Amino acid sequence: MSKTTKIESDPARRRLMQMAHRDRSAMAIASGLSVLSALLWLPQAWLVSRLLAALVEGRAPVPGAPVAAGAFITLGVLRHLLDVLAGRRAFGVGQRLIERERFDLVERESLASPLIGNGQTSAALATLLAGKLDALLPWASRYRLAAVRVAIIPVVILVVVASMSWLADIVLLVAGPLIPVFMALIGIAARQASEKQMAATGTLNSTLLEWLNAAADIRLLNAEQQTVDRFRQSAETLRSKTMEVLRIAFLSSTVLELFSAIGIALVAVYVGFALLGTFSFGAYETPLTVAEGIFILLLAPDFFQPLRDLAAAWHDKAAALAVAGELAERDREPAPRILGRGARADSLLAGALTIATRGLRYEAGGREITFPDIEIMPGEKVAISGPSGAGKTTLIGLLCGLARPSSGRVEIGGKPLGDDLADAWRGMISFVGQHPHILNASLRANIALSGERLDRARLDGALAAAAADGVVAALPRGVDTRLGENGGGVSGGEARRLTIARAIYADAKVVFADEPTADLDVGTAERVVEALEAIGRKGVTLVVATHDPRLIARFDRVIVLEAGR
Repeated sequence: MSKTTKIESDPARRRLMQMAHRDRSAMAIASGLSVLSALLWLPQAWLVSRLLAALVEGRAPVPGAPVAAGAFITLGVLRHLLDVLAGRRAFGVGQRLIERERFDLVERESLASPLIGNGQTSAALATLLAGKLDALLPWASRYRLAAVRVAIIPVVILVVVASMSWLADIVLLVAGPLIPVFMALIGIAARQASEKQMAATGTLNSTLLEWLNAAADIRLLNAEQQTVDRFRQSAETLRSKTMEVLRIAFLSSTVLELFSAIGIALVAVYVGFALLGTFSFGAYETPLTVAEGIFILLLAPDFFQPLRDLAAAWHDKAAALAVAGELAERDREPAPRILGRGARADSLLAGALTIATRGLRYEAGGREITFPDIEIMPGEKVAISGPSGAGKTTLIGLLCGLARPSSGRVEIGGKPLGDDLADAWRGMISFVGQHPHILNASLRANIALSGERLDRARLDGALAAAAADGVVAALPRGVDTRLGENGGGVSGGEARRLTIARAIYADAKVVFADEPTADLDVGTAERVVEALEAIGRKGVTLVVATHDPRLIARFDRVIVLEAGR
């Protein structure tokens, strides 16, 4: 199999190559600076070899010692500056790469339809965004520079050494490839270990999030010790995976240093015996001179240095491949997207907003639902009923633009609901779900989501209409009380009434609700129903998916869905 075919068949490598391709011009400049910095060692080594040879042979150095020292220091400063510039440029490329990937991932996940899960927990996504993507930085800023240097510097040194001694060149030529061969052998193991370690990290975070969400149930079932034991086992698994990665890294570094030391030692042995006159072969027409021998000895470590740098950064590539594989997996199985991200078109949605469906069909997860053609007039109160799984929640989501239909269309005011209208449409509606999302902010901020200055009279009216003024009265600081994450401090029924108050305050033209009375006691459910009726009396279009016969009886019309139709 050719190299090209291998790359194309490996999604992780292909994804990594795509990342590298997007910043190739900036990386080419950084790589050029890095190579030039490394090549400056050649004139430095030449100056040192001429100066030491003159001292050994008892003659005046050419050029003179002060000139040679000044030139050596100047080249050293220039070499350091070039290396710093290369590192900064490469680091900037890595930061931009991570920023771009993180932005693309957040944007893509923010557009994922909530109607179907993609098998990914929020903890796994947070681990990828906050931790795993950072593994791309060492690959971009260190490995890619080392890969360019290893392709140029050893070749240049081999050419220079070959001009003085063919035997020393053969020693380097034989010892050098041992390092890439060994790196290729450990590459597969290193990548597999990195993938397992990163997978264990994501699993541990997801498991912890699930257990935190189920903390109350765990205590009710008296399963604290079993939970702690399972978490300890997961942590131990992560520890063993991490140690496996470190074990491979240390082993490869040890063997690499062994090969480098053997190669340098063989060159030193040959040069030493050649200068002592023991070896009369290995050079060309004349015996190896002192200057040439010292020059070769100074170049030998730098012949292996790019190989050592690449080997040290090899695990950076393995970690980057593991991250790229996870990104490629998300690219291959994208979640269904919501409508929107088009131009706002509020003017196109002015006037009476009739809601209608035409040949609407939705397919996801191997399940297909066909909906009847319906038409909901402005100000109408419509209940959507049917058995569980009939598609009530799905229909609500399609009407809100939270998913793209497989075929057919939703019409708003006679216009097809597409990307150009979806954002404007969602700006005119409100949604009351079974599990309302409450921000970790004050009740005031939870009602006025737009961030505009709060109208207190309007707020009091919305709370009273939603029968939520009693909720505010029971809070220690009233509307300034900070509600905990996910509505800590208020019950499920109270959270739904606050969501209804939010819809009234926002002056929504259409309110959608999904099972607003589910899991509530009779008294709480009655207050929620009264709040919804208060919305209906304001002339707002009300569309509710529900099983509750008491709620259905208070609506103008009922649309009954059957499973799959």
